[in-house]
Amino acid sequence: MTEADEWTRRGSSFGAVAETYAELRPDYPADAVRWCVAPVGRDIETLRVLDLGAGTGKLTTLLIELGADVTAVEPDPAMLGELRRGLPSARALAGSAEQIPLPDASVDAVLCGQSLHWFDLSRALPEIARVLVPGGTLGALWNSDDDRVGWVAGLQDAAGGAASPSLSRRRAEAVSFGREQFGVAWFSPTEPAEFANSQRLTAETLVELIGTHSQILVMAPADRDRILAKVRAYLASRPETAKGQFELPMVTSVIRAVRQG
Repeated sequence: MTEADEWTRRGSSFGAVAETYAELRPDYPADAVRWCVAPVGRDIETLRVLDLGAGTGKLTTLLIELGADVTAVEPDPAMLGELRRGLPSARALAGSAEQIPLPDASVDAVLCGQSLHWFDLSRALPEIARVLVPGGTLGALWNSDDDRVGWVAGLQDAAGGAASPSLSRRRAEAVSFGREQFGVAWFSPTEPAEFANSQRLTAETLVELIGTHSQILVMAPADRDRILAKVRAYLASRPETAKGQFELPMVTSVIRAVRQG
């Protein structure tokens, strides 16, 4: 199997755990969303926002709460079904970043929560530019475990890199990702930002959460069970996580760019 085939396989693996994904994947800070759309120069309550690669609607939910006029687009039928179940009144469409089912210049912002890295950007960026108005923003958000905290760094080691990507890994990737990928005629140079975030979990729900990540999902069952057992044992050994609920410290990493006129 080629690296591209493996990436496609991982990107299409989430539907099998859609319900758990909806329940346990972390939310996004409202300040991060406001920062993404700030270059438009209007209150978020006045904006038409596309949640692209919306998954089960984590970001859609927040956008609705903030008062935006939201359209969610998601290619995976199981994930889209979970979004529609949880948000029955939301405008949710089947579609992909490479073929967005919206008219030209129909949205003021396109936001991508934990999804931009799955897009074929050579095809997605022209589509995103097409549906954005001039001066509209493209923003991408990723939640990362904060491995500046000692026990979180140990968790990354226990999971063998199969847990949520760490903050240090996100920062290393961001050095080249945004500016190189968005360095096209349609968009301004990207700007990065980070926002503190956290999630209240137990050891068992954290193990379940790690089980929703693509690297785990595509493993052979025996390998998956071995990794999750190692994580479970690690969490039982740490005073921060051994008993009851605890806060998992995270950082939401964000990049944004403006649609050039």
